Amino acid sequence: MAFFSGVCTSTVRLDGKIAIITGCNTGIGKVTAKDFFERGAKVIMACRNKTKATAAANDIKDSCKSKQNLGELVVTELDLSSLKSVKNCAKIIMDQENKIDLLINNAGVMTCPESRTEDRFEMQFGTNHLGHFLFTLLLLPKIAQSPSARIVNVSSRAHERGTIDFNDLNWNNKPYSALKAYAQSKLANILFTMELARQLAEANMNHITVYSLHPGVIKTELGRHLKDTYGAFLVYLWDLCQWAIKTPEQGAQTTIYCSVDEKCATESGLYYADCVLKKPSKAARNKEDAKRLWIESLKLVDLPDNYMPFNKI
Repeated sequence: MAFFSGVCTSTVRLDGKIAIITGCNTGIGKVTAKDFFERGAKVIMACRNKTKATAAANDIKDSCKSKQNLGELVVTELDLSSLKSVKNCAKIIMDQENKIDLLINNAGVMTCPESRTEDRFEMQFGTNHLGHFLFTLLLLPKIAQSPSARIVNVSSRAHERGTIDFNDLNWNNKPYSALKAYAQSKLANILFTMELARQLAEANMNHITVYSLHPGVIKTELGRHLKDTYGAFLVYLWDLCQWAIKTPEQGAQTTIYCSVDEKCATESGLYYADCVLKKPSKAARNKEDAKRLWIESLKLVDLPDNYMPFNKI
């Protein structure tokens, strides 16, 4: 358990709200789903493995049997490493829901061995950034129907070691580094947040706010590739640092804060950690890189460079 961790103290209810959380069958995503469920939201658990997600939903329901005014849990399939799956999931949600109040882009992979998505993107950039980029843009018309919506992108402090290599975003030509690829994908999360907030403001969509965050170093399944990629020694060092590693409950607090807390309700495009505003790296504040990444991402997910989803239904 970490020595220090911020806590979201807001008691705001989410009755009548529709929330989507990606990758929430375990870890901080599952904790976030439980929190929203307890606040009365309809929570759409968008996960790659429907069997595991259904088990997680049942576990959440079982743990809340003694509580009242609960929401609803709905499981849907979403594989962020497949643009086809992203489009299918977005279409199902768009067809079934009249609005979306919360979108939590939580799912991710970390330091996995070199591999490719279904669409031949580097796995971490393709899953952590491009999958969520496309998912968000496809859902924006229904997000725009909410009187007050929030989009939360879970990034990482690892972004501080990241650079956006526009000449080789998908590691086709240079020697692969799992850590550098992860850092690039997390930097992309923050740049996407900043540029999305700018474009929303430009379109006068001020009722939609966007957040990125560092949840902390957390003991979850996200680090399952560490041993495969870097060997037992790094796992040994990881074990030595357990005093500084957060539980999933602690790690979910900043996500929950950005999703519900009144204090950040009018803030947009910013970065948080331990439930407070933080200053990201210089690279994460580069507005020109954020614009260029948006344009390059549109090309990679096969959307036109003038794609404007804000007012489409």
